[in-house]
Amino acid sequence: MKISLFEIEAHERAAFDRLRSAHTLRICAEPLGAGNVAAHADAEILSPFIYSDLHAGLLAQLPALKLIATRSTGYDHIDTAYCARHGIAVANVPVYGDSTVAEHVFALLLSLSHRIPEAVAAARSGNFSPRGLEGFDLDGKTLGVVGTGRIGQHVIRIARGFGMPVLASDARPDDGLAQRLGFRYVALDVLLAESDVVTLHVPATPATHHLLSAAQFARMKPGAVLINTARGSIVEPGALIEALVSGRLAGAGLDVLPDEPAIREEAQLVSSIFADRSSVDLRGLVADHLLLRLPNVVVTPHSGFNTREALARIVDTTLDNIEAFIAGRSLNRVMPSRTS
Repeated sequence: MKISLFEIEAHERAAFDRLRSAHTLRICAEPLGAGNVAAHADAEILSPFIYSDLHAGLLAQLPALKLIATRSTGYDHIDTAYCARHGIAVANVPVYGDSTVAEHVFALLLSLSHRIPEAVAAARSGNFSPRGLEGFDLDGKTLGVVGTGRIGQHVIRIARGFGMPVLASDARPDDGLAQRLGFRYVALDVLLAESDVVTLHVPATPATHHLLSAAQFARMKPGAVLINTARGSIVEPGALIEALVSGRLAGAGLDVLPDEPAIREEAQLVSSIFADRSSVDLRGLVADHLLLRLPNVVVTPHSGFNTREALARIVDTTLDNIEAFIAGRSLNRVMPSRTS
């Protein structure tokens, strides 16, 4: 097979070399586009990341193409209608960072509950007194999980290990899941009113834009903590700042900010190509600046997914997808080929 890989980072190259012994392998650091498509006209398998815009006009110049194995969960950069018409299979990486992000939720929460940033700063300055560093236990505190998809489910499992009762809100409640994991579904308003900690695990959609704004913060239990590892747009920044400054919220752990770049998924933040922040909302920048300076806020730079294991899963799953296709098997297909 003739295999062309695009947008390949240095940490990915060695893993893909295992394809060389039996196949023709071409590795490119840049995306596939009009300027280089002719050099890959005989490619039977493509593996892009999310910056290769695989529209019909581009795909038409690849007559031998049989499989697109994207190294991403999303595949909106691929013209799947064209692929369906021309018998081109499309495979993705459906899961790579669910447990990773769930662990980061508790990294943020424990940083707040045990005053880790202040404690580290005090120790580094030579102050070894615990005075002023009183935190709070997680045991017995109610956790409100907004969104019970794969990440939310991992969060619930971890929370139960900490002895936290769990409430959850989801557009599609799964009573069987609630029974298996030991939590209770409630309306969002009830979750906000009864939870000591609220953690967000919903995608950025029109329906979730500013899901938490002034009205929702007013319903939250006084002294609650907010954790957001999902998307910055889910929380209205002005309302969040007001809730933190007024003391309505005791703190917030944020892996995302209001001026979060328009991204398809977390993994693209690892890509060295992703460097354009020229289009930003100035109000969002001001909110970001304030949130970074508030003493009761812990901010990380959208790094919750970024572990060597999660990045390795992206490469390993893509290799599995390619090798399964060559062997005549269907794996992680979002678009079957005409012959499969």
